[in-house]
Amino acid sequence: MTLTALARDVSRPEQDSCEAVVETAPRAVISDVFRSVAAAQGKTVASLADDLVLLNSGLDSLCFAIIVATLEDELGYDPFTEAEDVRFPITFGEFVRFYDRGR
Repeated sequence: MTLTALARDVSRPEQDSCEAVVETAPRAVISDVFRSVAAAQGKTVASLADDLVLLNSGLDSLCFAIIVATLEDELGYDPFTEAEDVRFPITFGEFVRFYDRGR
């Protein structure tokens, strides 16, 4: 083992516990947020396939506003405000890719 292998990686912050830090994929977080917002608003969300047209998802504009605000809290960024030329996603797959690009 080399000295560099033993050196502390200062680019990464130290953990407060022994638990492994697992980064959740944006798709999983987005799917969970869609479902939880739908449940909280008394809506039934369609199956979250990539080709699902968001207008046919069963969610209304209030739900989407809550989803975007929640995702900003969960993921730490809002690609709608950070992007210069925003083309709003039409399908669920486009929505996920839009958040993937913002990372």
